Amino acid sequence: MSEIKTKATTDSVEDFLNTIEHPGRKADGLKLLQLFIEVTGEEPVMWGPSIIGFGKYNYIYPSGKEMEWFPVGFSPRKQSISIYVMLEKKDLEPFLAKLGKHKKSKGCIYINKMSDVDEEIFRKMIHTSIHLIQSKKQ
Repeated sequence: MSEIKTKATTDSVEDFLNTIEHPGRKADGLKLLQLFIEVTGEEPVMWGPSIIGFGKYNYIYPSGKEMEWFPVGFSPRKQSISIYVMLEKKDLEPFLAKLGKHKKSKGCIYINKMSDVDEEIFRKMIHTSIHLIQSKKQ
C-alpha cells in the first residue's frame, strides 16, 4: 500500500503566503489565515508545499487504511482557492446552497475570491467541520 505524500511540515505558513505573487490571491490567503485561526482556535500548519491545515486527526478510509490529516484547511492556488472541509454531503449541502459562487469536487470546494462567498456561512461551515471532527475524537 502506498504512503500518503501530503504530510504536515514545519515550514512557515506566513513565508508561504508571502510568496504568492497575485495581490488579490495573497490578500485572500492572509484573510483566510486569520479567519481559520479565529474559527478553529488552532494554529496553522503547512501540509506539503501549498496546503494550510488546522487541527489534526487520524482519518480512516473505508478500506481500513489510516492517515494523519487536518479537519479544515485551504490552499491559495493560482487557478482558485481550494477549501478543505471534512463534512459529508448531507452536512455540507445546506452550507453550499447559501455560500455564494463556488465549485465543488469530491475532496474540496473552490472559490475564486473571498468576496464571492458569504463570510458568515463560510465561518459556520468551517466551525461545523472542525467541531464534528473534535467531537469524534473524544
